[in-house]
Amino acid sequence: MSTSPSTPALSRTAIIRTLRAAGCVFAEDEAQLLIDAAPEPATLRSMVQRRVAGLPLEHIVGWADFCGLRIAVDAGVFVPRRRTELLVRRAVALSPPAATIVDLACGTGAVGRVIADRVDGVSLHAADIEPAAVRCARRNLEPVGGRVYAGDLYDPLPVALRGRVDVLVANVPYVPSAAVDLLPPEARIHEPLVALDGGADGLDVLRRVAAGAPEWLAPGGHLLLETSVDQVDAALAALAGAGLTPGMAGDDELHATVVIGRC
Repeated sequence: MSTSPSTPALSRTAIIRTLRAAGCVFAEDEAQLLIDAAPEPATLRSMVQRRVAGLPLEHIVGWADFCGLRIAVDAGVFVPRRRTELLVRRAVALSPPAATIVDLACGTGAVGRVIADRVDGVSLHAADIEPAAVRCARRNLEPVGGRVYAGDLYDPLPVALRGRVDVLVANVPYVPSAAVDLLPPEARIHEPLVALDGGADGLDVLRRVAAGAPEWLAPGGHLLLETSVDQVDAALAALAGAGLTPGMAGDDELHATVVIGRC
C-alpha cells in the first residue's frame, strides 16, 4: 500500500483501537480486512471512518465470506448471515445432481451461489424485489450460469418452471414489524426494510411463499425457509396448511432454524 506525505498511513494498532472504541467485537479481523481492501492511505482512513459510523463491513469492502465463498455485496443490499449456512447445508443435502433450484428473496444470491458450487449441474434461478439486490445477485450468479429475475417472489419466474423445481429456498424477512427498531443500526439503517420486516408476527412473507410453493415444486420437491425458533410452530402450520409435509432442522451453534416442506 503506497503512502503520501499529505495522508500518513494508519497503523494496524491504531485501526484496531479505533474499531474497538466504536464497539466492533472482531476489531482485529476487521482491521486486517480494511487494510487489505484499501489501495492507499486516504481510502483506508475513509473506510475506517465509515465503519466507525456504523456501515456494515461487507458494504465497505464489497464482499462477504459465506460458506467459504467470497460473495459480492453492494451497498444497500442485505448482508448474508452466518446462521444461513444451515439453510444452505440442508438445501445441498436435498438437491440431486442436475437439480432445478430457485432462490426467492435472494438478496446477494449467496444461498443459490453456494448450492451451485456444491451440487453438480444445477439449473439455478433467483428473484428479488429490490433492484440493488437483483444487480448484485447477477454479479454473483451469472458467472455460474444462474438467472436472476426482478419482481415479487414467484411473479417474475418463467412459467416453464412450474411443477419442475426440485429445491426452493427462501430466506425471507422474519423479523416482526415491532422488533425492527431493535435491530443493530448497521442492519436497520443500511439494509433494505423489505429484507428485514416480516409483518406483524414476522411470518407474512413466509406464508406467501408456502402458499405458492406447491404450484412450483416438482413431486417430491422441497421448500426450505429460515425462521426463528420462536416461530417454528406457526411456520410449520403454514407449510402444512399449504399441503406440504412439514419438518424442521436446527443448529444451536449457529442459532439457526430452518423449516422444510416436502411436496
